[in-house]
Order: sequence, then C-alpha cells, then structure tokens
Amino acid sequence: MFEENVLWAFSLTLFAGLATGVGSAAAFFARKTNTSLLAVALGFSAGVMVYVSFVEIFAKAEESLIAAMGPRPGSWMTVVAFFGGVALIGLIDKLVPSHENPHEMHRIEEIRPGAAPDPRLLRMGMFSALAIAIHNFPEGLATFTIALKEPDLGLPIATAIAIHNIPEGIAVSIPVYYATGSRRRAFQLSFLSGLSEPAGALIGYLLIFPFMTDTLFGVLFAGVAGIMVYIAFDELLPAAREYGRHHLSLYGLIAGMILMAVSLLLFL
Repeated sequence: MFEENVLWAFSLTLFAGLATGVGSAAAFFARKTNTSLLAVALGFSAGVMVYVSFVEIFAKAEESLIAAMGPRPGSWMTVVAFFGGVALIGLIDKLVPSHENPHEMHRIEEIRPGAAPDPRLLRMGMFSALAIAIHNFPEGLATFTIALKEPDLGLPIATAIAIHNIPEGIAVSIPVYYATGSRRRAFQLSFLSGLSEPAGALIGYLLIFPFMTDTLFGVLFAGVAGIMVYIAFDELLPAAREYGRHHLSLYGLIAGMILMAVSLLLFL
C-alpha cells in the first residue's frame, strides 16, 4: 500500500509541475486569453489551498505533534512550523529579483506573428524559468507530502497547484518566443521549469522520508500548510486581480472552499 501511495504522490506531483508546459502550449494555440476563466480558476485554486491548509493539514499536523510532544509544546510547535513554511517560501520569493518576477501576468495577445526576435528578452525568459523552477521546488515537496500521507487530498491539491502553474508557463514562453522567435524553444524551457516540482518531491522522498517520525511529520505538514497559504495570498489572488476580474476571483475562491468542505465531509 505504501508503494502505491508513493507512485500516486509522484504522479500527482509530475502532473502539477508539467502544467507549466500546458500554459506555454496554450499561449501558442489559443487566439485570446480567457481572463474570466483564468480569474475564476486562480481564485478557485486559492480557495482550495487556504481551506484545506487551515481545516485539514494544520489540524493533522497539530494532532501529530501533540501526540508526540504533549498538548502545549505540540500546539506551539505547530504554529512555529506553520510560520516557518511561510518564511521559507517568502525567503525564496525575496531572493528572486523583483524585475524578473515569475508571477508577472502575460496575455496570449502579446504574441504577434512575424514580430522580429528581441534578444534582450532572452535573459528575462531564462530568469523567469529559473525563478519558477525555484518556486516549484517547495511546491513539489508540499504536493508530494500531502498526497503520500493523505491520498484523498492529493488530487484536489495537485489540481490547484497545476492551475496556478499554467499562467507561469505563459510568463516563460512569451519572453523566450520574442527573444528567439522559436515556439519550440519557448515550450521546452517552460516544460523544463516545471520539472523542478517532481524533483522537489524526489529529493524530499530520498532525504526526509527515510527518517520520518510523528514529530517530523507534524512539522513538515504544518510547514506545507504555511507554504500553501503563502502561495494563495501572494501569487494566486494577486494574479487573478492582474487579469482585471476581482469579483470573479472572489467567486472562485468561495467555490474552491465550498468544494473542499463538501469533499472532506463526504470522506468522513
């Protein structure tokens, strides 16, 4: 059963990571950015992540740490680990140059067939791909950890991460296309940046899971909750607003929370 869970967790992490390639492909095959759909989808992903982080993941982390350390120390450790996850992903965000922010939104309409290649944009595209790869690494560990320990939560979380990776694929592919004039190179670079997500899962599995205890599991799970809450508030909701659909992103947020609430109740 454990081996099946590991395969399932890796599969979901790979699916989430490769969604950057989906965003890149969409940039070249669609004629227009569906801003309404993107705003709802990004808000929906944020709702899924926020609800499941506070209601399910944080609670399970606290339960595990209290069992291992006692009520008061376990509760304190849960809070520290949660904000440690927030600090980790925040530090990664801080180390990425702001002028090459991988979450800057792009529209498919920016691609103009026949436009002259602009070599100055290659650096921007390369750094965007690198920045996304760095961001995806802890996301991969988070997705893998959840899917391994709570298989029922794996699919909705992986889907939420995948939706948020699609605009990142567009953010890589458009500058690289302008720089090189090559759709293939733009797609390849976007695709490769998504591979850091399963890489994060693999490294976490090799380095962390052989030493897993109730305490380590609780700390890791609480940290994962912090990472996902940060992603929701720092990336998903601002990205949805960048597309100019504030209320649609809010509707998506509420819908995501409702779906997770109902699905968790059904599995009780």
